Amino acid sequence: MDDFRTASGVCRGFRAAADVVAVLGIPYAAPPFGAHRFRAPLPVPAWTGVRDCTRFGPIAPQSAELPGAPVWSPGDEDVLTVNVWTPAPDGGRLPVLVWIHGGAYTFGSSAQPDFDGTALARAGLVVVTFNHRLGFEGFGHIPGGGATGHPDNRGLLDQVAALRWVRENIAAFGGDPGNVTLAGQSSGAASVACLMVMDRARGLFHRAIAHSPASPAQTLGMAAATTREVAAAAGCPATREGLTSMTPRDLVVASDRVVDDYRRDPASGSRHYDPSLYAPVLDGDVLPTDPLTGMAAGVTRGVDLLVCHTAEEYRLFDAVGSSAKVTTERQLDLFSADFGLPDGLMAGYRAVMPQAPVLDVYLAVFGDLLFGEYTNRLAEQHTRGGGRAFLSRFDRRRSGPDGVVRAWHCADVPFAFGNVDDDSATFPIGGAPTPADQELSRRMVRAWADFATTGDPGWSPVTESASGARTWSTDDKAAGDLPAVPRELWAAAAFPLLRP
Repeated sequence: MDDFRTASGVCRGFRAAADVVAVLGIPYAAPPFGAHRFRAPLPVPAWTGVRDCTRFGPIAPQSAELPGAPVWSPGDEDVLTVNVWTPAPDGGRLPVLVWIHGGAYTFGSSAQPDFDGTALARAGLVVVTFNHRLGFEGFGHIPGGGATGHPDNRGLLDQVAALRWVRENIAAFGGDPGNVTLAGQSSGAASVACLMVMDRARGLFHRAIAHSPASPAQTLGMAAATTREVAAAAGCPATREGLTSMTPRDLVVASDRVVDDYRRDPASGSRHYDPSLYAPVLDGDVLPTDPLTGMAAGVTRGVDLLVCHTAEEYRLFDAVGSSAKVTTERQLDLFSADFGLPDGLMAGYRAVMPQAPVLDVYLAVFGDLLFGEYTNRLAEQHTRGGGRAFLSRFDRRRSGPDGVVRAWHCADVPFAFGNVDDDSATFPIGGAPTPADQELSRRMVRAWADFATTGDPGWSPVTESASGARTWSTDDKAAGDLPAVPRELWAAAAFPLLRP
């Protein structure tokens, strides 16, 4: 029997492979609805008997329908669950890797096929993934909430609760609670960076991996403005009473309506280009400071950091139609003004890309603004604060029937998880994997496993600047080939990126 005793009760998993046991949908906190809605996570009630944990738990309220993943159904409440893959069901003290999924803090779940932990478990890790509150439920601001027990950053508090569950229970699955690596991609990676500077998460993990961390954060004023917009779209007062009277579905629909309004209005400012409504809030309590500031001050020096970004991050958002089209010089100038980009930055990119269409320049700049430059700065600031950081860049490309397959946002994830053969990877990697793709995946899995085990992914750490990165590709490009000229152009750009 593949049974495991947790602090709340016994769970029964199943054999995901001959040498790996998976245990899915284990509650780590009470359902965050009813009287618990918009509050910090509470302990999960204990159960008697053996709980069947052979299926993923329900996902958080959202409107997204992602390939191969479950969809949210109104009435699903037990959304705060973890999943474990272990190669050591009979004991052991293996390093633990805890994964936070991405999705702009608005969609996604741990049940996405990309995040199956079997291959990483075979590499010698105990792998944990989990769901947390998203959208307004997880990151919406409740006016006066701190005084009434409705804090900001509830999604981050869920993540802390999941890490506490790991500390208290992972030994039962063969994992070492004293050797935990926290990892994530996109908004999940940005969450990792936030948790690194949060007092509530101190000591709950020992290393961190952040792939394509997203830079936007919100001040309290910005979060309050978003609440007013969502409340107006929902037809309720922007008050605690008004918002709690709305169902989770009401607020999902209202949030989507606000996003659509930004997409349709080119004069709506920075959110027109990529209208993500929710992000961690710099509330001075749950999130006391932004990660760049905290890292530079040395708050995170005791946690080794491995960061990665892709060479063409924003190409994905253009391909799936979630970003505004910028195809004229006038639109490009407006984009630059809306984000307050430094003088000369656009001219510098044009000099590096002299024959490129306007759309290509826009996508390159926006990808570096949101992901690439922020990733580099995380590595630099962590190093300046006395920490150890390793930098990498995913630049795997190949020719396909529709042209060049891009090294875009999310393309690195199936490689690092060892899941390039899964059908879910066909779109992000541009078709069936080649033998060279499979070899690249093996190298990336090994780097993650080695970093989680020893803190050394296999190359030298960053020194004074984010240079000398490992480049992940199928043709073994030389390391250290990050484009130096565009990086210099970002010197005058202010981060963190605070988008109104």
